[in-house]
Order: sequence, then C-alpha cells, then structure tokens
Amino acid sequence: MDTGNMLQPGEILVEGERIKAVGSSVDHPQGSKVIDLGDTTLLPGLIDAHVHLFLHPGAEDLQTVEESVPWRTILAEQAAKADLMAGFTAERDMGTEGAGSADTAVRNAINQGLIPGPRLRISGNAIDVLGGHEDANHFNPTQHVLSNADYANTADELVTVMREQHKEGSDFAKIYETGPDKMLDGVLRTPYQYTEAQLAAAVEEAHRLGTNVGVHAQGEPGTLYAAQAGVASIDHATQLSDETMRLMKEKGIFALPTFTIFEYFAEHAPSAEIAAREKALFEYKIAEFKKQIAAGIPFAVGSDVGPFPHGTQARELTLMVEYGMKPLAVLQADMTNGAKLLGWAGQIGELKPGYYADIIAVPGNPLDDISVVEHVSFVMKNGEVVRR
Repeated sequence: MDTGNMLQPGEILVEGERIKAVGSSVDHPQGSKVIDLGDTTLLPGLIDAHVHLFLHPGAEDLQTVEESVPWRTILAEQAAKADLMAGFTAERDMGTEGAGSADTAVRNAINQGLIPGPRLRISGNAIDVLGGHEDANHFNPTQHVLSNADYANTADELVTVMREQHKEGSDFAKIYETGPDKMLDGVLRTPYQYTEAQLAAAVEEAHRLGTNVGVHAQGEPGTLYAAQAGVASIDHATQLSDETMRLMKEKGIFALPTFTIFEYFAEHAPSAEIAAREKALFEYKIAEFKKQIAAGIPFAVGSDVGPFPHGTQARELTLMVEYGMKPLAVLQADMTNGAKLLGWAGQIGELKPGYYADIIAVPGNPLDDISVVEHVSFVMKNGEVVRR
C-alpha cells in the first residue's frame, strides 16, 4: 500500500505466521499447500483504529446497566469474530464502556488462540471527568448509576488512572476530551473536558509507559488542546481549526473521521427531531472533512463500530472516498497509518517479506471501486486461514 502498485498475477509465499516472499511468481516449496483465490485482489488485512467490542446496536446507556460484564464479554468475543471474518485483522478498542479491563481477557484469549479475533490494542475503560461525556448524565443522580468511564478530574488523577489501567493490561489510554455536542447557528459547539496541560501530563505518562493517548474530540477548543499536548490521534475530529490542523500535520497526529457511526445515527434516529439534528451534524462533518483533506493532515481509519453491527464497518473506507479522499489515500490511511497508530509499523499493513501474514481477498480492484472491501471473501491472520 505504500506505492499502490498492483501485481498481476500475484503470489504470496507464507511460512509460519510471516510472509516469506511476494511477487508475480514465488517459489513453491515441496509439500507446500497452494490456495488459488482466482480473480480476486489480495490486500493486507484491514485495520479499524476505533472500535467498541463491548457495544452492540441498541440503547448504549442501558447496555451498561442492564447487561452484566460477563455477558458483555461473551458478546465482545462474538464481535471480535465478526470483525475478523469481515477482514479486520487488527483493531484498536477505544473503551469498554463500563466493563473495566474485561478487554484484557478478550485480547489475551485471542493471542493465545482460544477465540478468533483481530490482533488488538486495548484501553480498558475510557477516562472522563465527573459529569462528563459518559457519566450517566441522563439518569436520576440519586440512583448513583455508574459512569461508563473512569473518573479523572486533575492531571494527577489522570496519571493515577492510567497507571491503574496499565496494571490491568491496557495498551494505551483513551480520553474523552469533548462533549456534549450541539449544533448552534450551523456551527459545532462542544465544551472541552481537559486543559492542554492536563492532556500533556497524560501524554507524558503514556510515553513513560511506552504507549500513547487517543482522544474523543469533536471540536474546538478541545481538539486544539489535544494537538498541543501531542496525542496520537483525534477521534471523530469533526471540527479542527487551522492551527489545530497545522499542529496535527507537524506532529503527525492522526484524524479519524468515524463517518459510519454518524451515518448510522442519522438513519436510525428514534424521532424526526433527533434525525434532523444528527443529519445536520453529519453534513457539517462532511464539509469540515473536505477542509481537512485540503490541509493535508494525516488520517487513519476508525469506524466506531459497536453501536452499529460488528463486521459491517468497512463502509468507513467507502464513505471516506465518497466525501473526498482518493481510494489509494484511504487504503494507506487504513493500513499504513493504522499500523503506525497501533504500534505495529513494519509488522502489519503491507504485503512484504517479514510482515505478519495478515491477508485478505476482495472481488475487484479497490483502486477503482473502494467498496469491494465491504465484500471480503478470504481472510488469513498470522498465516492461518480463518475464512474462505
């Protein structure tokens, strides 16, 4: 995906869990198994850098209070399998939404071969302020319904929570930086939750732990504070000022538009009033995205799958092309930038010798029609065929 060059015909020699050779013709060692996939295009496994394995379609807030963590973990296992079967061989889980570090068990079970699923980077719970984006704000406060995130109200508390999550197995930190979101006079208004200094403390602690920070941030000034602090990604990234985009480009901070979840909410709103609000936000987001493309900021691909059905999120790539990016640029955002964001650069995201044998097949050329990635017919992960 680094060049977009297509080999016709193409063969890949896999030895163990790694790719050994790629070319129009490769060696066929004695006793090797030959898999002929016919007239398909082989690609590196897809990467979704914003998923929620512990969510499913339906009332998100009620899932966290009506469903037990063991039950949600079973559903997360099924979600991981659905994503893998759809061609997503690597993912970043952006918060268990109140299930704590249960994602540690899912990741470890996948790594040990006990259950099928993508290779995962996990955050445990997201981190939020008291009364913040995920703090059960629609419930009667006297009922003391628990937050879907871990509280941290100061820089010191951010560091403390991150250390606790790291102890429980997290790979990175997910922080809510903005919310709730409102459209007023055609402009997004969303309060920030942490100052630049507080986010900088979190980024510094993440670096100490050898990892990074991804933030939920819809708009200004929260997106600016995140960019100034040097986070790894700004997820949703609906509104970015010129200065924010300049910093993102300078520091290599990835924007993840997450179009698919916005489209889903607009199409599945419970009332006409909410549908109109969601549609207005979606249209605003598309217009801002075009500005972001023109500014040359780096993108990765994340769908926010969970509130919509797992295994359907390849639509995110289709929407990114529909709203202005070239197919090759979207594939590079997904595979090359996704590998960097997840900390697996040089290991996944390309079909090269030495890389993990994460390979999918699609019925057509995605450079001509990106939507073919929504119709994966073959999946190999770690050199093992998981779908054919």
